[in-house]
Amino acid sequence: MSSVTGSESTINAFVDAIHPSFDYLLSCTAFSACLFTLLVVLFAFSTKESRRRVVFRLNVFAICLTLTLGILTGLSNGKAITDPFDQVSKNVYIATAAFAVIPPLLYDSILLSRLFALYPISSTPPATLLKIFAFPFCVKCARIVVISLSLSIYVRSGMSTSSLVQDQLATWFRNPFPIAEWSMQVADNFYSVTLFLYNLHVRTSPVNRTTSGIAERIRQIFYISVANFVFPLMFNIAQIVCVTTDHSPTTGAVLVLINNYVTVMGVLCATLWFSGTEWVRAHNQPLSEDSFPLNTKLARAHGASGKSGDDVLVVGGRSVGADTASSDAGLSKGSNQRTAPAHDGNYSLV
Repeated sequence: MSSVTGSESTINAFVDAIHPSFDYLLSCTAFSACLFTLLVVLFAFSTKESRRRVVFRLNVFAICLTLTLGILTGLSNGKAITDPFDQVSKNVYIATAAFAVIPPLLYDSILLSRLFALYPISSTPPATLLKIFAFPFCVKCARIVVISLSLSIYVRSGMSTSSLVQDQLATWFRNPFPIAEWSMQVADNFYSVTLFLYNLHVRTSPVNRTTSGIAERIRQIFYISVANFVFPLMFNIAQIVCVTTDHSPTTGAVLVLINNYVTVMGVLCATLWFSGTEWVRAHNQPLSEDSFPLNTKLARAHGASGKSGDDVLVVGGRSVGADTASSDAGLSKGSNQRTAPAHDGNYSLV
């Protein structure tokens, strides 16, 4: 009887020990499979024009980083399950932690790059650019400092993988570094998305009164942008709640992993939506008015003299002037304006 009880206790202890690693492994495997499928779809629907855009390349780079995170997480936690007494090296474990906390800075920068579609560098005064991008730049610098200090302390906390795991268990609860990082991430994303949506509304309000098909596409951009912010925001808040209330880091770590995937998938799905319209156009398939492709430039146009002119919304191959006393007059005025230089097209709304 005593031997049976001892065996059950051993098995229960083993299950409890590998349970966190199993949760990490299961989460990363499921989301990595979804992300890899979306990557294949992204290339399938991309065109030569879309692949030249900076946003497209940043998306591919972000996907590669997240898939690398999945591989490292699978390697370190798979080893912990199959051979708990001989875990991965300390360097691999640290690399896994670094890939979990550093890439969100890049993902947020991709969202911030949308503002360059509204404020092209070539046609926006430097003072305006400074006012707009000073806050997110300072926040990102502060996030880099916090992440660097956190990783530096974490690396020096143990000489082996087991000691790093024990330190993580001991310092997780109400750790000021992740609380500060996630709070600044919420503020960073809130600023970028709010400013983008506000300018999108102001600059496209004339279109909503003229062309229903284009207005519907702009509303789709609005909903996609909101979704890209809302879902990561929910996970950020959940992470802060977990680190301040839960002594065990398991749930919080799972949320960190999932938040990486959700953020990348949100940006990727937005790019897929835009690439799909370009793919249809490239293959000469007719588009209805409701699916009229958006050009990625919502910029201030300039006259031939180089001085600032009226605001012009470039949608597809058509321009809509900001002064729309009548729809025909507004379109005629916009079509005679010179839009921002071609290299500004590297920036995308989605």
